[in-house]
Amino acid sequence: MPEDAARNDQDPTTPKRPYLDVAVLMRRERVRGPAARWQEWRWVFDSVLPDEPGAGTEPRLVHESEEGEQRWLHPGFVVELFADDAEGYYLNASTESPCWFVLWRLEETATVASEPIARPVIVTLSYHDAGRWLDAQEMVEQVPAQPEVVQFLRGFVEEHYKAEPKRRQRPQSFRPLTDRFGNVASVSTSKKRGAGDV
Repeated sequence: MPEDAARNDQDPTTPKRPYLDVAVLMRRERVRGPAARWQEWRWVFDSVLPDEPGAGTEPRLVHESEEGEQRWLHPGFVVELFADDAEGYYLNASTESPCWFVLWRLEETATVASEPIARPVIVTLSYHDAGRWLDAQEMVEQVPAQPEVVQFLRGFVEEHYKAEPKRRQRPQSFRPLTDRFGNVASVSTSKKRGAGDV
């Protein structure tokens, strides 16, 4: 699936970046249990797949069950790897289960179906990207990446990630003493005398 290739449509003066062409599968499933009183259906991020050549960029319904559950394929996503975000890829690649992160939103009005569908917006392998999206209150989900994608990601990390050197911490003995209110504290080695001491 992955190839260390460069986008053909890039400006020839810019550095070439490795990328993956992918499609996202979203699933509409029936809500079960007491929650079904408020919501009959829910959308779930299913998987990230290799994109098929010539699949286009528009979502299409690929399966519908008799009960109305649906699977929609969203082709045409390009996941580029950027050297300046090598730490974000490292944080993903160094986990026990490296994964794809997908930001998706529910349409406000229906565009390709009779009802609004869930639409993936961005796909990434960067832990930093996913964190920024979550901080912005976006809907972000993850699924494990395929072994060949993990190998591709780890190869990129090995080539581009450079751990920042640890900064020397100033010894604690040089820090000014403060009380619990942040005021400078004074230290004396002389014995404190109480009211009855002479």
